[in-house]
Amino acid sequence: MKLPIRLDSLPRHQRATVAGIDWAVLTVPEARRLRELGVDEGVGIEVLHRAAFGTGPIACRIGRMTVALRRAVAGSIHVSPIAG
Repeated sequence: MKLPIRLDSLPRHQRATVAGIDWAVLTVPEARRLRELGVDEGVGIEVLHRAAFGTGPIACRIGRMTVALRRAVAGSIHVSPIAG
């Protein structure tokens, strides 16, 4: 397994698992939303699409769901890419 990187740095269509979340940088509503979506250590995640010019949200597959995350929220999620 590779060293953890931030979700906003994960290449498109690269599967990964959540290695950790920096809860301290998130607002209460942002943290609540991640918990409601089931984002926690060990969960599978994949970046599907990024908005143009690197300023908009990132579309991710979390389990069987497709969700949009703000870049700041995605930057608080650390993932370990899955080889292969």
